[in-house]
Amino acid sequence: MQRTPRDVTTVKPGPSGPAAPAAPAPGPATPQIQLIPASVEGALDAAEEAVDLLLDSGRAPGDLLVITTGEPHPWAAHELSFGEPSYWAQHDARDDVFYLDAAAAGRAATRPVVVVAVNGGPDTTAATALPLALARAGALLIVCGDPQKVNAVLGAGV
Repeated sequence: MQRTPRDVTTVKPGPSGPAAPAAPAPGPATPQIQLIPASVEGALDAAEEAVDLLLDSGRAPGDLLVITTGEPHPWAAHELSFGEPSYWAQHDARDDVFYLDAAAAGRAATRPVVVVAVNGGPDTTAATALPLALARAGALLIVCGDPQKVNAVLGAGV
């Protein structure tokens, strides 16, 4: 195989003077927000259905983070029984859907999709968890809960 020389362009220095201001870099894109209306009792089931649909549509399990505001997801409760180091190692491995309580959402890394089940807990928990979830969602935030409560926290029209 014969290599051909690359075209080399010579840059000539221009007149010295003040540099033109650089254009600001575009900020991170705001994730899309989807609201799935659900009662407190049905929020976790709605979140599970959303996860199943995402996986069925080809999303990788490691792309998904699920946050609960009330009772923890049974998977999280089970995995935490083996200790926090093992639990957080699974988070860091990004091999599977990761479930966590809203109180620990600040510790979670960004994932392409975050699903929040507003399944109880004090209103302050949802008010803290939803903005954190939005910050952790790379492309999509799905919130399963009472639309009035969710809109009050994230803004009308969600």
